[in-house]
Amino acid sequence: MSRLRILVLGPDCNPEGISIPYVTYSHAAALAQNHDVSLVVRSTVEDSVRRAKASFRSIEVVRMPWLERIYAWGFRTIFKSNFASQAVTAFGYPFALAFEWFAWRQLRRRILAREFDVVLRVVPMTAVLPSPFAFFLRKGPIPFVIGPINGGLPFVEGFSQATGQKEWISGLRNVYRFLPFARSTYRHATAIIAASSQTYAEFAAYRHKLFFVPEPGIARGLCYDDRRNPEPGSKLDLIFVGGLIPCKACDLGLRAAAPLLRSDLARFTVLGDGPERNRLEQLVKSLGIEKAVTFRGWVSHEEVLTRLRSADVMVFPSVRDFGAGVVFEALATGAVPVVADFGGPGDIVNPQVGYKVPLTNENDFVERMEKILAELVNNRDRLEQLRRQSIAYIRDSLTWEAKADATTKILRWAVNQGPKPDLPPPKMLTTVTGSNRQNALPFAGA
Repeated sequence: MSRLRILVLGPDCNPEGISIPYVTYSHAAALAQNHDVSLVVRSTVEDSVRRAKASFRSIEVVRMPWLERIYAWGFRTIFKSNFASQAVTAFGYPFALAFEWFAWRQLRRRILAREFDVVLRVVPMTAVLPSPFAFFLRKGPIPFVIGPINGGLPFVEGFSQATGQKEWISGLRNVYRFLPFARSTYRHATAIIAASSQTYAEFAAYRHKLFFVPEPGIARGLCYDDRRNPEPGSKLDLIFVGGLIPCKACDLGLRAAAPLLRSDLARFTVLGDGPERNRLEQLVKSLGIEKAVTFRGWVSHEEVLTRLRSADVMVFPSVRDFGAGVVFEALATGAVPVVADFGGPGDIVNPQVGYKVPLTNENDFVERMEKILAELVNNRDRLEQLRRQSIAYIRDSLTWEAKADATTKILRWAVNQGPKPDLPPPKMLTTVTGSNRQNALPFAGA
């Protein structure tokens, strides 16, 4: 089948970045292996993108020097370079619109001349930042596709870790639907790609053009098919990877593992740092498990992968995680994930590769996770079975190549070159209960 000519809007795509910049770059680069991809980026990431030497047809650079300086100053000065702040999303709204306006002016003639078959916007990934391109292309000549988009996870009730992360601006999320281009983005998009079951549910009104593709991916070369050979009576090797912030809920994992740690049946390594570290260290002392727990702080990505390859179980009780890239890495390296059944981790982990614990309340959650760990400490055969199945699963379904293949099916359908793909979410969510109901459908019916 012929190669598609794809114009990818990825202003922040960065092979040398982390999180969303790296994820979206890797997605675009994987598409470029099979298609003629023109990647549109800001000048701030141009050098990094060119150094990576991926097989893009072209790299289109949008230069907005004054606006980029204003954004950099505000992000550094006002938000103290805190990427996790939800207020940063609102702050970035006018800059995101400006980027697409400048990109449209720069590429308009080539688009109207049909130099491209389709426009795909991969950045911003958050669903509440609309795209003027959908409006610009509402009458053609080529289709507009957006995604994978993510966000909008409600703050679960009954968990102090979730409420401790909530910001004042969270209550204003519905305001986005009244901002310019909010309604037209999803009304005029030919296809919408959702990166989570939660986001899919938010856009249920557009189910006729809605598809699921997970947010992260993994390089096939990182899938490490080895077998652990623990000595009889060896300790269960537990690991947590992530920022030590309230919503990552490392404290729940420590509480669940405490009986095994006190009995000298396991050891627990924490990779990461953050404002919660002092409180977690005090918790470890109060639980009497300080001899079995090691805080390593931030380490290199290479060391993270090395330690995951030697770990038996990755304990990841995050109560608000969108993409869960570290869960992909755990699956690829053979560390069996035990996660909260919510958000990205809840979408990716299934009973054939790991364990999901429902978010009922803190005490019940800890008790359920404790039982899972107690079962695994005496069942190495089960660990090995899950490990083999997880590596096969991620190779077949969760590599960058697999993500690019799923996206290709959507794009071919959008340009009338293929059938509509069947890409449903792992969970079919219908409602959001309690105080979070007002955040359930920010754009439905727009």
